[in-house]
Amino acid sequence: MNKKPTIAVVGATGLVGTTFLKILEERAFPFENLYLMASAKSAGKSIRFRGVEYVVEELGEDSFRKPIDIALFSAGAGISLKYAPIAAASGCIVVDNSSAWRMDPDVPLIVPEVNPEAVEKATKGIIANPNCSTIQAMLPIKALHDAYKVRRIVYATYQSVSGAGVKGLRDLEEGLKGNDICKAFPHPIAGNCIPHIDVFLDNGYTKEEMKMVNETRKILGDESIQITATTVRVPVRGSHSESINLEFERPFDLQDAKAKLAAMSGLVVLDDPATNTYPLARDAEGTDEVYVGRIRRDFSVESGLNLWCVADNIRKGAATNTVQIAELLIK
Repeated sequence: MNKKPTIAVVGATGLVGTTFLKILEERAFPFENLYLMASAKSAGKSIRFRGVEYVVEELGEDSFRKPIDIALFSAGAGISLKYAPIAAASGCIVVDNSSAWRMDPDVPLIVPEVNPEAVEKATKGIIANPNCSTIQAMLPIKALHDAYKVRRIVYATYQSVSGAGVKGLRDLEEGLKGNDICKAFPHPIAGNCIPHIDVFLDNGYTKEEMKMVNETRKILGDESIQITATTVRVPVRGSHSESINLEFERPFDLQDAKAKLAAMSGLVVLDDPATNTYPLARDAEGTDEVYVGRIRRDFSVESGLNLWCVADNIRKGAATNTVQIAELLIK
């Protein structure tokens, strides 16, 4: 783009939408005009951004008749399915944070450190932001896949309640006070680990688990990788943690693997068992990096590696990654 873009934030009053605005401000994202859109319930609210008061307008079919270059969506899959094509038809490029378009073969699924070139394939005018738990895993896996070619991945995730939005946070807060409520989860989350994120599918996996399987293959452009996943909700406010087990087709040197991880953009290695140094959810919260540690050879297979991966799921797992995609567009 040769000019500063006009941007819209759809779902501007939600947990991710408000984080969009925070990150746009932090990263000094250049823009000409800004429109904030949300449901009728939130329309009329005033949001202060870069010293200016913006009034939230109700999202409707006429919202994109005004000239908008980039729209950042985080209002749920149903809204995205309806309004993203309307926005794209007006000449706007949509970067969508929902699951609506991720597996559409004509919609690129992008983690900017991993597959930035895919931005050129947005023929529908829509780009999808991957699932939060997929995004953070892609950085270490890409660094190692390029070197040793990943054959198989075993994911086990430990996902914070903020991944379920404001209701998830409220369930935990009330539970810690002794008031067990289940607005976001099927069981009380305080003092609990719930091996159930999203709905169960006919194959016994949850939708969240299959997102990780399918999105990983799409982002890496390799359908041959064998992948399994178990996703668990844990009583942590923010940041997702993941145990990732990788089996490679080629042999590897452990120190070389650590060096490749350390060289990956956006990735921070915290790995010193002697000082109890490894990534922690509390330390990752509020940051944009992905952290890896507990990097060690898996002796149960010929060429295997274990690592522990942590990132803020609302920032890098959603809002920051979306803004980074928008930055690719203006470049």
